[in-house]
Amino acid sequence: MKTKVMIVDDQSISRQLFELYVKNSESYELTFSIESAGVADVYLLRNHVDLILMDILMNDGSNGIDAAARIKKEYPEIKIIAVTSMPEQSFMEQARRAGIDSFWFKETEEQSIIEVMDRTMNGESVYPDNAPFVRLGNADSSELTDRELEVLRIITTGASNTAVAEELGISEHTVKTHVRSMLTKTGFANRTELAIKARALGVAIKLGGEE
Repeated sequence: MKTKVMIVDDQSISRQLFELYVKNSESYELTFSIESAGVADVYLLRNHVDLILMDILMNDGSNGIDAAARIKKEYPEIKIIAVTSMPEQSFMEQARRAGIDSFWFKETEEQSIIEVMDRTMNGESVYPDNAPFVRLGNADSSELTDRELEVLRIITTGASNTAVAEELGISEHTVKTHVRSMLTKTGFANRTELAIKARALGVAIKLGGEE
C-alpha cells in the first residue's frame, strides 16, 4: 500500500515539483496539494494522510510550523516534513518544538526530498546540522551572532529599538550596539536597509505565531 502524501506549499513551482516527485514514485500517492497552511488540518477531518510536506511561510499569513503543531496534537501518527527555501536558523528549532519529524531546505540539501521522505517514514528524524549560509551585504550570515539575529528578526517586523529592547528584555543602548555591529559587518547604510535585505533573503524572519 502506498504512503498517502499531502503537499502544503504556496509556491506553485515548488508545489508542482513535489507533486511530480510523488506521482513518479512507486512508494507514494498524492492525496491533496494545497497552498495554505491555515486550512491544512481541515482536509484531514475526512481524509487519511500518512505524510505531509509542509512549507513554512505562506502568502496568506499562515505558517507551516503553527499548522504542524495543531496537526501533531490531533494526529500524532502523521509524519510531517518542513520544507523551506528560507535560511532562517530558528525555523529548525521551532520545527522541533512543534513536533515536526524532519526538515528539508529546498535547493540546497544534498539529499533528495524522496530520500528524506523514505527515511522519515522509516522512523528517522532528519534535520540538517545548520541552515544554509548566504551573503548579507559584505558579510556571510554566519558572521552574525545569535543575539544579533534575535534583534534583526524583530527589526524586520518594523519594530523600533525601544520595542526590540522591551521584547528581548535588554536596554535600548544594547539594541543600538547590536544594530551598529551588524551595519559594520554588512556595510548597509542604515537599519531599514539591513532589515529589508535580511527579510528578502530569508536570513531573519519572525513568524507571526512565534512565542
